Amino acid sequence: MTAVVSLRNVAKSYLRGKQQVEVLHGVDLEIASGEFLALMGPSGSGKTTMLNLIAGLDQPTSGEVSVAGERIDGLSRAALAAWRARHIGFVFQFYNLLPVLTAEANVEVPLLLTNLSRGERRKRVETALQLVGLADRAKHKPNELSGGQQQRVAIARALVADPTLLVCDEPTGDLDRRSAEEIMNLLQALNRRQGKTIVMVTHDPKAAEYASRELHLDKGQLVDEAERRAA
Repeated sequence: MTAVVSLRNVAKSYLRGKQQVEVLHGVDLEIASGEFLALMGPSGSGKTTMLNLIAGLDQPTSGEVSVAGERIDGLSRAALAAWRARHIGFVFQFYNLLPVLTAEANVEVPLLLTNLSRGERRKRVETALQLVGLADRAKHKPNELSGGQQQRVAIARALVADPTLLVCDEPTGDLDRRSAEEIMNLLQALNRRQGKTIVMVTHDPKAAEYASRELHLDKGQLVDEAERRAA
């Protein structure tokens, strides 16, 4: 299978005061097209840092990051922003919906940066809301929806531009168990039926079970789950 994501000897460090803190060191990773990867690990292990590198929200200190066939580790901020708009759909823990907008208007937001006609935008929004099972809530605002429904709207917004990669940061972290299961079933269906490639950071082992592959980060290095359990 073609690798959608490729990390080669990636390191990332930050300055904390006068001290340089290395968060990731020597990371190699390939994620195949159509894969659903769960990234787990203790707090501070580098999960979100790795997700941000894959999503083009941050750049490595050294090493190569290629996503969707393009090297992104050396792109300018403007080029990265344009690249993200084409290739990345984001799903966050706290939904990040605009409270004054309806569900359909929230889903349409990423399309406002495109050259699509109003009619084409409407079609895409309708399709995305149907995919997440919320076509009947299109006119509702976030405060009229449950937490699980708000996350479904957020997933529809992430899908509406048909991105190469869905990037999910603790997508069930703010949900009760039943809503969390509904969201994970939805993500799994998008992966299996729609062929969406998904990279998810989660601290929840039950959420990770829905993925096709599970990797753990420990002290800035990747540990294969099978190896971790055998250790």
